Amino acid sequence: MSPGANMDRSPVAARLEVLAAAALFSTGGAAIKACAFDGLQVASLRSGIAALALPLLLGPARRGWGRPGTWLVAVAYAATLVLFVTSTKLTTAANAIFLQSTAPLWVLVLSPWLLAERFRVRDLGFLAAAAAGLAALLAGTAPPSATAPDPATGNLLALAAGVSWALTVMGLRHLERAGERGGLAAAAAGNVLAFLAVLPWAWPIPAGSTTDWLVLGWLGVFQIGLAYLFLTRGLARVPALEASLLLLVEPVLNPLWTWLAHGENPGGWSLAGGAVVLAVVAARGLLEARDRPATTGPPGTSA
Repeated sequence: MSPGANMDRSPVAARLEVLAAAALFSTGGAAIKACAFDGLQVASLRSGIAALALPLLLGPARRGWGRPGTWLVAVAYAATLVLFVTSTKLTTAANAIFLQSTAPLWVLVLSPWLLAERFRVRDLGFLAAAAAGLAALLAGTAPPSATAPDPATGNLLALAAGVSWALTVMGLRHLERAGERGGLAAAAAGNVLAFLAVLPWAWPIPAGSTTDWLVLGWLGVFQIGLAYLFLTRGLARVPALEASLLLLVEPVLNPLWTWLAHGENPGGWSLAGGAVVLAVVAARGLLEARDRPATTGPPGTSA
């Protein structure tokens, strides 16, 4: 569909597309836990399928592969993809998504050095509140269970996913500043890298059940591919700030689907800590919007 056709659609339809992307992203936790393959196998195969689906679903994803900046961003995105899957296999889906959702706070910490963006005194308050939320998240971690066999390691991997996603977002911002609109190409290339980098450790691939392969197909084609299609279409009419707030639906729904599908209970402290982190991210986004005009740059989307 041409950009002009995107602009002809109503703002309500565009917002619904962003919400549809968030809903698809949110199925990752339950689906990853439903697949009997181990974390590295899921990470590799999910990204391999997505690498095939993205260029078919998103025409612009076929352009921009030759730019060095695209591949630098792709490395950070590939790390996020692998870390999110492996952390979700080890800890609760709630902790995995809440800890990855700290990415905007890592952007706040790192952007003065990496992007020469100004750090404000009020940001210390956001960081202090986020630290409290993180403390509650980590202190309230549930004991090992069938769906979360190693919560401590999983939490660390999820926190690392938050850092790598922050680097991805900053890389995308740098591409935009340089006039290189390579976000979709970086997403496709990141999946290629994740597939190839992890494949030696994922090999040999087990036969698996029909359900396992259907789940992997869902993760690659729908949870990543179709979600990005909805997101890119919606961003044609929805400002980045509003899109970022709409996408907070993902970390809200992710633990819900996992609870419904697997009966996984992350515990009250983890949910409270996650709520604090999401509230801090939303509040800072709203204040930033008050201080500058809304743009249509890339919001913080999911792995």
